[in-house]
Amino acid sequence: MAFTAKDVQGLRRATGAGMMDAKKALEATDGDVEAATQWLREQGLAASAKRRERENAQGVVALVVVDQVGAIVELKCETDFVAASEHFKREASDLAHLVAAKGLDAAADRSGRVDDLKITLKENVELGRVARLEAQDGQVIDSYLHVQGGRGVNAVLVVLDDGTTELAHEVAVHVAFARPKYLSRDQVPQAEIDAERATLETITRNEGKPEQAIAKIVDGRLGGYFKTVVLLDQPYAKDDKQTIAQLLGGATVVDFAQVEIG
Repeated sequence: MAFTAKDVQGLRRATGAGMMDAKKALEATDGDVEAATQWLREQGLAASAKRRERENAQGVVALVVVDQVGAIVELKCETDFVAASEHFKREASDLAHLVAAKGLDAAADRSGRVDDLKITLKENVELGRVARLEAQDGQVIDSYLHVQGGRGVNAVLVVLDDGTTELAHEVAVHVAFARPKYLSRDQVPQAEIDAERATLETITRNEGKPEQAIAKIVDGRLGGYFKTVVLLDQPYAKDDKQTIAQLLGGATVVDFAQVEIG
């Protein structure tokens, strides 16, 4: 019985087996999907389907910068033992290079390889977050990768206009530890600002502050909130007497990206 690529994909989805294993099962059973499913079970190759619901909060973050293009790829797994293995780290690095060369969607080209890792490593392996930044003419890009236990766990890319790679690196180091969510205040969703303001108003009233002073107090506290989520408002991690905006001087942050395990 002949079978198609669609049959292979269907068997993979149904069993969690890798692409090559699904194809081998269909070849061994003359394209009979039910028999192929049983074949995979007997070979122990369908076990990964049971792993899909298991938590995979561990993993590795791979980072590359090539020819003014930076890419970050998160490859998730269940244990730090697997995350620190050379085979696992190499696959994440290959994915990052692929994304840098071909774009964000390129990681999907290796989905079969990721599925195969589920079988060989016997863990819930999954492609996590993917980021890619490209510096244009006149811009610079630099990065920072925090390594823990022999694996990358916190990666940052920063693109600057009218800045130096050294400055971009300093900003990247700051981002890694300060974890801003937004570049500037105008990027913060209004709904999020409104929710924070409402919370601060409630807190201020519960403290017994005079009603006529509440608006001013809330505005001040809202500024403190922006310092936690907005990069340009944050005190520089190495010198909290200046903000990141002040550190930049005449340079401008075009964009930044951060991917952190967990």
